[in-house]
Amino acid sequence: SAAVSACDAGGNWRQALHVFDEMLQCSVERDTISYSAAVSACEKSGEWFQALQLFFEMAGNRVERNTITYSAAVSACEKDGQWLQALQLLEEMVD
Repeated sequence: SAAVSACDAGGNWRQALHVFDEMLQCSVERDTISYSAAVSACEKSGEWFQALQLFFEMAGNRVERNTITYSAAVSACEKDGQWLQALQLLEEMVD
C-alpha cells in the first residue's frame, strides 16, 4: 500500500498500477487503502475510466469502499465531465 501511495503522491498513475498489479502476483492482499491509492492515482492523472474499473473491481473482490475511494472516483468522473456517473456514485455512497 505504501508503494502505491508513493506513486500516487508522485503523480505516476502507470507506476502506481504496476505496483498494484505486482501486489496480486506476489500474493499481497490488496485492501481498501491500496485500492484507494490506485483509484486516486488514476483520478489525479485524468484516467477516469481506469479509476472506475478499479472502483467497481473492489466490489467484485469484496473490498470495502470508503469515503476516500468514493471521493476519488467521483472526482475522476467530474474531471472528465461524466456527471451522470458521478451522481450515481454519490447516490450509492449515501445509501
